[in-house]
Amino acid sequence: MERNHTMLQFFEWHVAADGDHWKRLKDAAPELKASGIDAVWIPPVTKGESPDDNGYGVYDLYDLGEFDQKGDVRTKYGTKDELHEAIQSCHDHDIQVYVDVVMNHKAGADETETFEVIEVDSENRLEEISEPFEIDAWTKFTFPGRDDKYSDFKWNFNHFNGTDYDAREERTGFFKIVGEGKDWNDQVDDEFGNYDYLMFANIDYNHPEVRDEMINWGKWMSDTLDADGYRLDAIKHISHEFIDEFIRQVKEHRDGNFYMVGEYWNEDIEACGSFLEETDYQLDLFDVQLHYKLHRISEEGRDADLSTLFERTLVGEYPMNAVTFVDNHDSQPGESLESWVQDWFKQSAYALVLLRADGYPCVFYGDYFGIDGENPIEDKREAIDPLIFARFHRAYGEQDDYFDHPATVGWVRRGVEEIEGSGCAVVVTVGDDGDKRMFVGEHRAGEEWTDFTNSIDEPVVIDDEGYGTFPVQAGSVSVWALPAE
Repeated sequence: MERNHTMLQFFEWHVAADGDHWKRLKDAAPELKASGIDAVWIPPVTKGESPDDNGYGVYDLYDLGEFDQKGDVRTKYGTKDELHEAIQSCHDHDIQVYVDVVMNHKAGADETETFEVIEVDSENRLEEISEPFEIDAWTKFTFPGRDDKYSDFKWNFNHFNGTDYDAREERTGFFKIVGEGKDWNDQVDDEFGNYDYLMFANIDYNHPEVRDEMINWGKWMSDTLDADGYRLDAIKHISHEFIDEFIRQVKEHRDGNFYMVGEYWNEDIEACGSFLEETDYQLDLFDVQLHYKLHRISEEGRDADLSTLFERTLVGEYPMNAVTFVDNHDSQPGESLESWVQDWFKQSAYALVLLRADGYPCVFYGDYFGIDGENPIEDKREAIDPLIFARFHRAYGEQDDYFDHPATVGWVRRGVEEIEGSGCAVVVTVGDDGDKRMFVGEHRAGEEWTDFTNSIDEPVVIDDEGYGTFPVQAGSVSVWALPAE
C-alpha cells in the first residue's frame, strides 16, 4: 500500500543570502526522508535582479546560477552545479523536487526603451486616468552574460503590457502599454477591476511569441533539472488560458508524470473552484481558505469555533486538488500576506493538516527549521516531527469525524491491515482540559494507546465495545495511537 506523502517548503523569506542553500538541501535530504518527508518545494532557481533576490524578482529564466549576471554567477541559493547536486541528493533518497516557477513578470532589465503608455488608477486598473504619453522604461532584456546559450529570445516592450516605473520622470505608477492589441488580459482575477498587473514589467500572454517562449522554457527547465513538478507562482495574475496550455504541454512533454500546484491566493472558494474548472483540474491549489481559518482560530483562542473549520475550504470542497498548509513565506511575520498562526495553536494546526484523510500537506521551512533575519523565530520541529511520524506510520484508513463541539473536536483514522499498527485518534481543543469518547473498532479492545505529542503520560485503554476516551490538555492537541516500536 502506498504511504502518505508530505511536502516541505524548503525556504523562508529570510534564508541567508550566502549562496549555500542548495548545499543545505543536499545535506538535509537523508534526515528529511527519515522523518517522513518525501517531497520538497524549492524556491525559484532562476537568476534574480541581484544576488540577494529571493527569486521572485526574476531576470533570466535560463540562468540557473551559471552565468555572471546581475552581480554574481550564483543565485541567492547557490550555483547551477550545486542545484543539480541537491536535486540528485533528494532523488537518491526518494524525495521529489517541485521547482517554484515565476512567470508573471520580469525585473532588472538591461536597457530602457521609449514607448507610449496610459496611466491607470491603482485601485481600478480598468480606469484610465491619462491620455497616451511617452515614458522611458526598463523593458529590454538582452542577457549579455548568457550570450544566447539555451535561447536567443530577447524581450522588449512589445512582450509586456504594463510597467510601474517611468525612468524619464523618475516616478512610479501603473502604466498600461499602448499598442496594437495591447490591453490587460481578461482571464485573470477581478480584484482592482483587473489584476493582470502585479509588479515590475508585466508579461503579455496575449502575445504568441511570449506564449511559445515560456512553454519552451518550461519544458527546457523540467528536463535540465530532471524536476518532478512545478509550483506555479501568482497564477491569479496570469491568463488562465495560458496556465491551462502551459500545464498541458509540460505534462505531455514529461509523459504525464509531472506534478503541478498553483498559488491562487484568493479566500473566495467559488473563485478557486472556477479556476480549477477552467484548467480542467490539472493542478492542485494551496488551500488559502483553510490557512486563514487556522490563523483566525489562533487569534480568537477560546472564542473560536472548531466545528466548522473545514466548511468552505479547498480541502473540504475539492479534496483531490488541495495542498493544505499552516504558514508559508508570504504569511510569515513582516511579509506581504502576513497572517501568522500563533505559537500556541501551531502544533494543533499541523495536526489538522497532517493527520486528515484529505489534502496534500505542506510543512513550512520557517516552522521546521526556524526563521532567520532581524527578528528570528525559533523552529518548532520538536512539535511537528511526531505529527509527521504519525502521518507516515499511523494516519490511515477510514476517517470518522467528531466535530460536534465548538471548542473541542476529534477524529479517528481506523487504520488498514497492510500497515501494521496503523490507526489513530486525534483530539484538538481551544478550551480547557477535555476529552472525546470515540470509536476505534471492537477489534482494538484492550489495546493501550499513547499520546504521540507526549503531552499526556497515561495511556488510554480501548474498552470492550471498541471505544476510547481520549483526553487533551487545554489549548492543545493529543494524537493517540499504538506506541512506536
